[in-house]
Amino acid sequence: MAVLRIYQSLWATEKRRPGVPERPFAERFDAVKAAGYDGMAMDLGALDLAAARACASEYARTGLSALLTAFPTSIEALRPALQLAKDIGAPFVIVVGQVMPLAVADMIVVVRDWLRIAAEESMPIQFETHRNCITNDLFTTLQLLETVPEMRLSADLSHYVVDREMMQPITATMQDYVLRVLRRSDSFQGRIATRNQIQVPIAFPQHRAWLETFLGWWREGFRLWRSRRPAEDLVFLCELGPPNYAITDANGDELSDRWQEALELKALARAVWAETCPETDRLGG
Repeated sequence: MAVLRIYQSLWATEKRRPGVPERPFAERFDAVKAAGYDGMAMDLGALDLAAARACASEYARTGLSALLTAFPTSIEALRPALQLAKDIGAPFVIVVGQVMPLAVADMIVVVRDWLRIAAEESMPIQFETHRNCITNDLFTTLQLLETVPEMRLSADLSHYVVDREMMQPITATMQDYVLRVLRRSDSFQGRIATRNQIQVPIAFPQHRAWLETFLGWWREGFRLWRSRRPAEDLVFLCELGPPNYAITDANGDELSDRWQEALELKALARAVWAETCPETDRLGG
């Protein structure tokens, strides 16, 4: 039976406090393994290719599965990331493309070129729904999806909540746009946003409506995945980023415990996944 495979982000294990050294990679891999995650994702926007390659032994040592996010600044710049992904056994590469033409017609050329490189390297890619990249805007991404049917997404919907300054309650039109994204999404990322903040503490009562909105989107996305690929596992990445993603107070202290929040998101995602199990549906659950 297909399972939900939940990853933590190496970037999300950073503290980014002035004067406070980051924990060694080995310690962070051990903590993620001990917390019950299935894998660790490396972000080439947060560390360079050489540092990422040096972490290959940590996957072998801990048994964690690998995942890689690339930020290619040219068409060919994607290729080394794809090769590293093969070396560490990643199932696909998430692309946050830094080639950003203004015209949709020119974006289509770029997307198809990256898909060509991926095919040449025999490594699938998913384009993350992310700001400051080729999928920066929800509306242009929808146009790309219509024109490039082979384009698949990694859904981090927090970016589009901020991008379009979505308001509660979410309008029917906006829900339809999000559904179009979900239909093409082959992995999901865990972060809760509001219309003006990319990452908010999930336990604060003022954010409850947004938490419920995201849970609903993930629930529908999981259902769509199960209908498309009922025998295949799905990847869910907890990616609660350090400051300045994480909100801080006047002293620079974070307003919540990101590590604990990620564990809560992990549990919530597993619960939503269980709700979408066909067996559950037949039993009326």
